[in-house]
Amino acid sequence: MSIGAVISGCKGTSLTSQEVSFFERTNPWGLILFARNIDTPDQVSELTQAFREVVGRSNAPVLIDQEGGRVQRMGQPHWHKFPAAGKFSILYDSDPLKALKYVRLISHLMAQDLYEVGINVDCLPVLDVPQPGSHEIIGDRAYGVTPERVSVIARAAVTGLTEGGVLGIIKHIPGHGRAMSDSHLSLPVVDTTLEELMHGDFLPFAALADVPMAMTAHVVYTAIDDKQPATMSKTVINQVIRHKIGYDGLLMTDDLSMHALSGSFRERAANAITAGCDIVLHCNGDQEEGEAVAQGAGELTGVSLNRAEFALSKCCNPRPFDSDAAKEALKEMMGNEQ
Repeated sequence: MSIGAVISGCKGTSLTSQEVSFFERTNPWGLILFARNIDTPDQVSELTQAFREVVGRSNAPVLIDQEGGRVQRMGQPHWHKFPAAGKFSILYDSDPLKALKYVRLISHLMAQDLYEVGINVDCLPVLDVPQPGSHEIIGDRAYGVTPERVSVIARAAVTGLTEGGVLGIIKHIPGHGRAMSDSHLSLPVVDTTLEELMHGDFLPFAALADVPMAMTAHVVYTAIDDKQPATMSKTVINQVIRHKIGYDGLLMTDDLSMHALSGSFRERAANAITAGCDIVLHCNGDQEEGEAVAQGAGELTGVSLNRAEFALSKCCNPRPFDSDAAKEALKEMMGNEQ
């Protein structure tokens, strides 16, 4: 059966009969989980296994946004609580080597939490570079405020994830750091020159262009395409993401339900695929929207299928690591927040 060019969500802590039927018919490439889908380790394991049984692929990707700080779908009492990315940047100011060691260890520990319940993809690292006055939606989710620092700390983070058996996703390509609004709520417009973007915002994505999965930004860059956000722009995807940044991995959209986008859900999905995205993401589990998204996205074929298969080929078994050292590092980073 052909695979749909979609990553879908589900409503609750187990698949409903309607969701099972939907997944059997549309065969989405992956599933994404949110806090509403999380209860206990056994429950999450059963959910991830159930999805894979329905689609008939034992390695089907199951994704989650587990960044730490404000964005953490799995937490206490069953899982560790993790620091925001910005805390590693603060440590980097005084001890760069310690910061890189800690982010790698803690990312590996994060991957361990995910891997044990069947989650094999984390929507991390954030490569956006916040600018003065930009919207706080990125804020301390970023690893710093310079492209160089974001690049080096994010590399350690994605290495830790990979060593823990979990694939990372670089986001939000080609950069959300200058946005003056939250794309969950409205469409951000960035008026910065292409030269300034190339010498700043785009650099972390170029530095980590070997990471096999990336998520787009629902942001308009007027210097490149003054009408369409990156997710829907052939110009941004072809000229900037694929050419200038040099990214040739699997390109997935950010959530199509976000209010930055307009049009029907079928149109959103179809327009993103036409623009050059390989796979679309639909998170909220709404069945009516999901049907339209699946129809608009179509099948995962050709170079997009090759990119998806290559990404999954990078999944590996977790490597041995010093979990005690990781827990000590986490304890130090979290301080009174534990």
